[in-house]
Amino acid sequence: MDSHYYEYTIATDRFQEEISSFLMDRFYNGIEEGDGILILRSQEPLDKIMEELRRYVASLEELFGVDVALTISKERKANIDWIEEYKRSVTPVEVGSFYIHPSWYPPKEGKIDITIDPALAFGSGHHETTRSCLLALDRYLRPGAHLLDVGCGSGILAIAAAKKGGIVDICDTDELAIQESFKNFKANGVSWRRAWVGSAAQAQGKYDIVTANIVADVLVMIGSDLKRVLKPGAILILSGIIEKYQGKVARTFSTLRLKESIEDGEWRTMIFQKDGDGEQETPKG
Repeated sequence: MDSHYYEYTIATDRFQEEISSFLMDRFYNGIEEGDGILILRSQEPLDKIMEELRRYVASLEELFGVDVALTISKERKANIDWIEEYKRSVTPVEVGSFYIHPSWYPPKEGKIDITIDPALAFGSGHHETTRSCLLALDRYLRPGAHLLDVGCGSGILAIAAAKKGGIVDICDTDELAIQESFKNFKANGVSWRRAWVGSAAQAQGKYDIVTANIVADVLVMIGSDLKRVLKPGAILILSGIIEKYQGKVARTFSTLRLKESIEDGEWRTMIFQKDGDGEQETPKG
């Protein structure tokens, strides 16, 4: 174990929920939350993520026409074995037919087993949006369905789909997320069909199910790409949506039929379906 670690303290006067969700898509060593404060700890520097955060907050300022008082401080501290402390605090999560657990817990009989180590990846199933997406996959995914996970993070949603017999493609704008997904796919004994650094715009062909657990403003921004890759009758699972932005997302995807909205705290996961029942091309390799 390294003798030191890095601690980043992020202070903001608004958009804390959005900023927290943005960071959880890129980092899951545990995020400590306080009143207007977020604290991240890592054995590796997180400067790249902090630069991405600054650009994201700048886009929020432009989108909503407001100023955000954002400050980011960085300290290098002596290691007090905080990773082991965090590991002891992480417990398995049971969502529908799935049982998500870190590697230091055994599988659960009768459940679809997914192993994700939170201290090493981007998402572990504990966040409300991930849980809701897993519930949606449990309800709508059928064996043999082609699925695209946009903004895959740790790959947990695609892994869940593959465990249920789906044929999965993944993409993320962060190359590190793709690398982490590969590790988690291998750890879970499942495979992906195609993976790329980028978003839905680079997809080839169309899909039976598309998932995107990102943040509401990004979902709106890439809305046309997400709709373009849907087969007739396909399901679109959108998450990372705070309640107050639900209407904005609904308007962007108003050409689709809203089947249901799953609520978990202040977060919403919206499930849409494209009209039609004709067959389209499957994604190209």
